[in-house]
Amino acid sequence: MTKCIGIIGGGQLGRMLALSGYPLGLKFRILDGSPEAPAGHVSPLVSGPLDQLETLDRFADGLECATFEFENVPLKAIEHLSNHLPVHPGCLALEKSQDRWVEKEFFRSLLIPTAPFAPVTTHEGLQQATLEIGLPAILKTRRFGYDGKGQVRLNMPSDVSQGWDALGSQPLILEGLVPFDRELSQVSVRSTKGEIRHYPLVENFHRKGILHKTIAPAPGIAPNDPLEHQSRQAMEKVMEALDYVGVLAIEWFQVGASLVANEMAPRVHNTGHWTMDGAKTSQFENHIRAILGWPLGSTEANHHTVMLNLIGSHRPPEDWLAIPGVRLHLYGKSPRQGRKLGHVNVLGNTAMEALSRSETLLDWLSE
Repeated sequence: MTKCIGIIGGGQLGRMLALSGYPLGLKFRILDGSPEAPAGHVSPLVSGPLDQLETLDRFADGLECATFEFENVPLKAIEHLSNHLPVHPGCLALEKSQDRWVEKEFFRSLLIPTAPFAPVTTHEGLQQATLEIGLPAILKTRRFGYDGKGQVRLNMPSDVSQGWDALGSQPLILEGLVPFDRELSQVSVRSTKGEIRHYPLVENFHRKGILHKTIAPAPGIAPNDPLEHQSRQAMEKVMEALDYVGVLAIEWFQVGASLVANEMAPRVHNTGHWTMDGAKTSQFENHIRAILGWPLGSTEANHHTVMLNLIGSHRPPEDWLAIPGVRLHLYGKSPRQGRKLGHVNVLGNTAMEALSRSETLLDWLSE
């Protein structure tokens, strides 16, 4: 009998998870609050509130296992589903990643370096935190922030009151600004049988808090580089502590020869989209393999890749495909300012070739 896997969340990540699993002979069912979710274009869609038991039970009926594509799933929904079937990565990973302060405390408990941080619940507490951590710093909501949302930069004491007025109606965290050399990330995967594989470190560039470009592998970092060792060691600490199953991403700040953790994502990740064309096995396929306990595929890069997000609008497909080495992935979304509509992977046999081919596309994205 064909196995059916449930995916909680019907965005582009759920869509790409399903598309990666069909060649493996699998079926999928999507759960999302919106009947227009793009993953519903490729899989049967159950639409309804994610915290409604009747909806959850209808979704879970007959599934082999379930996973999720975003970390703001109600924890009670995962707890309820876990009483009926395996859900990976699971409640503990979700709990640690949903709250920025809890996540930072978790990193600290594993001796993984982070920026200095402090929880903030009052205006007076924010003023005290800025004295302890110093300025500039970033004031963030502890929950529900993504793509640069829910955060304010505080450069000087006069910014404190404005930051509190903007965000102060909810639990907050103040994080010291890290004087980083560049932003890196690692995507790794662990199966139900404990097998772990790591993709290479990649370099990331953001615009207005949204990922704009990823270069894979990260320039100047060889497979045996100490930075790779630091990152992989930390990833394995996190995975073992959480008894983690599936793909995990950690975003890093590189500061000289050291890495400082920014945040983790217990799911397939935008900085891993390059693997769809630039690695021997995509992050999406490996996530499916992991939650089923199947052997993991090779995470080795088979090309140098530049991944570019298509945000807000994009040119016709034929324009992108006219560039040698370009692989286009559209998500079936209608254009809207700030919305991720798709991405392109620009492949090359060398880093120079991939970067050169991407230059024309970067000009288009800046229009």
